[in-house]
Amino acid sequence: MIILLNSILISGKICNMGEKERLSVASLFLIIPTIMLIFSYYSYPYPLERSFVSFLQIPMFLGLGLIFFGFLISFFSKEKLGNILKIIGWFVFAFFWSTQPSTLYFSEGKDIFNAVVCVIGVYVLCYIAYHEWLSIKRNENISCINWIAGASALSGLIYFGIERTVLNTILKNIVTQHSKDALNIIIGNAYVQVGTTNIFLDGEYAVTIIFACTAIQAMVIFVGMIGALPKIDLKRRIIGLVVTLIPIYFLNLLRNAMVAFLLQRDITNFFWAHNVLSKAGSLITLIVLLMIVIKIIPEILDEIFCLVDIHKRNGPLEKLAFKVLGRKK
Repeated sequence: MIILLNSILISGKICNMGEKERLSVASLFLIIPTIMLIFSYYSYPYPLERSFVSFLQIPMFLGLGLIFFGFLISFFSKEKLGNILKIIGWFVFAFFWSTQPSTLYFSEGKDIFNAVVCVIGVYVLCYIAYHEWLSIKRNENISCINWIAGASALSGLIYFGIERTVLNTILKNIVTQHSKDALNIIIGNAYVQVGTTNIFLDGEYAVTIIFACTAIQAMVIFVGMIGALPKIDLKRRIIGLVVTLIPIYFLNLLRNAMVAFLLQRDITNFFWAHNVLSKAGSLITLIVLLMIVIKIIPEILDEIFCLVDIHKRNGPLEKLAFKVLGRKK
């Protein structure tokens, strides 16, 4: 992988590359993630050994750290070092996620949605790295590519920084108590088993609150999106965070209460309560909150539209895709 990355970075600085050479280099951004996914699937089946779980913290934090420092360099200057750090960081971070599809599938009740999103995400991360390479080659500075790097790094560092420390336990305990309180307000007769995050309703076990039930994932997304924006005044940043983080937290308590109620009363099974109804509600909530925050900080929409349109840069991969599809670009 290091040799392939070196080829990408060196080739990105060559200005007189032929069309076939450019396509060959660009294709590495598809080949490398495919190799990573296949290698990880056969080499590290679920459940992952404890030693390997610990090892994975290295590429996880290293990748995010490289992306973050690359973001800062690109934010304050036009030095290509920022692009190079981000390319390496995206690939290292993609390797971490290439080991996770099986874990996400089996550990969350055979949730195929998260596993598929994870696989697609590996290619998306490498596609962003491809556009960093394209920026080096064309001597361009695309704002949204650096913005998504900063947003991803901020979100990831905060999320994994909480998940891998004692803050994980503290947050789960707080959310468990508040979810129990929400159940008592709506239904009553709920309590938490001492020393655990198990919630009981009417004296019977209902649900266990794990880290994924804290809604920290959704909250850090907005922190990253808003925090990585350039030239936004502090007042609008604060308002944007307040109108998103507070509703997410309290709506998540209602979500946990709903899942506990549906399961304890045997109204439906875990798959429908958690993987379908709960996640559908969460998605709708995030879309609504995103629309609200865009009204306050419209610059977010500019960056999103920019990302949606990055394929229009018409690089080697895009030309190949249009050729395969039989379309002219």
